[in-house]
Amino acid sequence: MDSVVDISWLTLALFFTSLVVPFTISRYYQLGLSREILVSVARMTLQLMLVGVYLEYLFKLNSLTINIAWILVMTLIGASAIASKAKLPRAHLMLPVACGLLIALVPMLAIIVLAVVKPIPCYNAQYLVPLAGMLLGNSMSGNIVALQNFFNAFEERKSEYEAAISLGASTSYATLPFVRDAIALSLAPSLATMTTTGLVTLPGMMTGQILGGASPIVAIKYQIMIMIAIFVTMSLSIAVSLKLVVKRCIHPHGRVLVKVESSQPH
Repeated sequence: MDSVVDISWLTLALFFTSLVVPFTISRYYQLGLSREILVSVARMTLQLMLVGVYLEYLFKLNSLTINIAWILVMTLIGASAIASKAKLPRAHLMLPVACGLLIALVPMLAIIVLAVVKPIPCYNAQYLVPLAGMLLGNSMSGNIVALQNFFNAFEERKSEYEAAISLGASTSYATLPFVRDAIALSLAPSLATMTTTGLVTLPGMMTGQILGGASPIVAIKYQIMIMIAIFVTMSLSIAVSLKLVVKRCIHPHGRVLVKVESSQPH
């Protein structure tokens, strides 16, 4: 296979002109997204460039302590982003969501690096950090959908919940239908993606490896592994997060301690 073809900085800079399309759509339909698009793209570019420089150093250093610290930082930032995007208070959500992410991430990472990929050393930053990033990044969207739907249910199905509590049901039992629906809705996009992968979509990891010169068969094996890992991690993180959220954000007598913003999407 050929080696990866580099992209010059000038070519990349010129490619930014393609952003005229979403800017034009936003302006034409008066979406008011121009500023948000500009800020998002600027942040993404700056953050990726800084991370690229940092990862170069991280890969050379290859320290177990620093790798673990970096993954913990990624987890905390991810938990904060989930609470923010779900339009819920961080004070109540940070701990349960971060715990949910870690409880799901750690065993899956251990299985991949110890039993599947087997890098040397097992904490090799070149494998550990990108894999953790993919698992956490894909789990974020599922957790956001789950939390939004879970807390929206207290408004949309308020009478159902209050009836269960008034009849003496525990908070775990009264919220079980909400948890069940939240998990099902949050996993639906991932199930749809897996169903059409290979026919409609070519996933990013596989495409990146092929562009980097890897054999398509090798790239496919890695992609199958990572998609299963993502789905398992997402499923477990959502289930654990919701379980902990019920304990932390709902009083034993049934009062919901988290105030949901009225502008929260359904």
